Amino acid sequence: MVPISQAWTVASYVLKQKIKGNKRYPLVLMLEPLFRCNLACAGCGKIQYPAHVLDKRLTPEQCWAAAEECGAPMVSIPGGEPLIHNEIDQIVAGLVARKKYIYLCTNAILLKKKIDLFKPSKYLTFSVHMDGGKEDHDEAVCRDGVYETALEGIKEAVKRGFRVTTNTTLFDGANPERVRAFFDEMMKLGVEGMMLSPGYSYQKAPDQEHFLHRDKTKALFRAILKDKKKSWRFNLSPLFLEFLQGNIDYECTPWGNPTYNVFGWQRPCYLLQEGYVNTFKELIETTKWENYGHKSGNEKCADCMVHCGYEPSSVDDTFSSFAGLGRTIRATFGSLASGPRDEPPAPKPTAPAAAPEPALH
Repeated sequence: MVPISQAWTVASYVLKQKIKGNKRYPLVLMLEPLFRCNLACAGCGKIQYPAHVLDKRLTPEQCWAAAEECGAPMVSIPGGEPLIHNEIDQIVAGLVARKKYIYLCTNAILLKKKIDLFKPSKYLTFSVHMDGGKEDHDEAVCRDGVYETALEGIKEAVKRGFRVTTNTTLFDGANPERVRAFFDEMMKLGVEGMMLSPGYSYQKAPDQEHFLHRDKTKALFRAILKDKKKSWRFNLSPLFLEFLQGNIDYECTPWGNPTYNVFGWQRPCYLLQEGYVNTFKELIETTKWENYGHKSGNEKCADCMVHCGYEPSSVDDTFSSFAGLGRTIRATFGSLASGPRDEPPAPKPTAPAAAPEPALH
């Protein structure tokens, strides 16, 4: 669930792109002001840079310019850990002034300490990485006690009137029943909604054994989302949740969530790093998009079903036709379970959810 004002802004923006005939338009700017983090999660590939790169920072001016150049109505600020950035409050304030809807992605270790730097606003949401209950989350982030610290940060932010969501990345071995119990825990905290995504196989990530293949992704999410509780609130397109379960198929739209970081505009997407360009226009016009996505035959894209590539596809589907809008309405109040389901029944894993993807964040 998102505020009506945000939903209306996004819907109006997408419809304008449709009217203009723009086939490739950005929905969310993935803005990485730094790569350094205060955790070293086994499934993360963003923190494996040498020290001189980890010490680099985007300035507030660079961040604002990227948001204006891109034009997307929403900005996700992952990292690294954004709260480490000494000017993160200025970056956020400038984006709020530009009426961008911001998801500041954080592991919440520093949230209580830094929260006075920010003011509650409909434009600002703290998106807190929570990869399961206490045992699962602490194992995922490779440090004991982080779950409890994050829990305290969430409670403090909710108490102060901030918008708060959770961001959960699931890997091979995630236990569906424990994930469902985790959803119940998060709803009791009063968070606005939950984001979900399967993990992506970062080449630099220390843990290469727990990334999900497509058939396992669909089986896992069918088991987790079967008979969804009415109390669960997801900060995602309903059609993206259907996609994760294998009830509908999409092709990736990597330009939907373009990435800007200390190296420039990253192509082709937040997850693959195959060169950088200086301008957003150059990113859109010179990237060979046909070389990416599941149907392209690119082995790096073969098993990817990640949020940043496929939720823009589902949003585009909603506004492409009356049929797409109908599918969205059906998915909102039920399921598209009659869709393609070629995979075997969901397994019954016992291992916990594994390491987090940096944001969706």
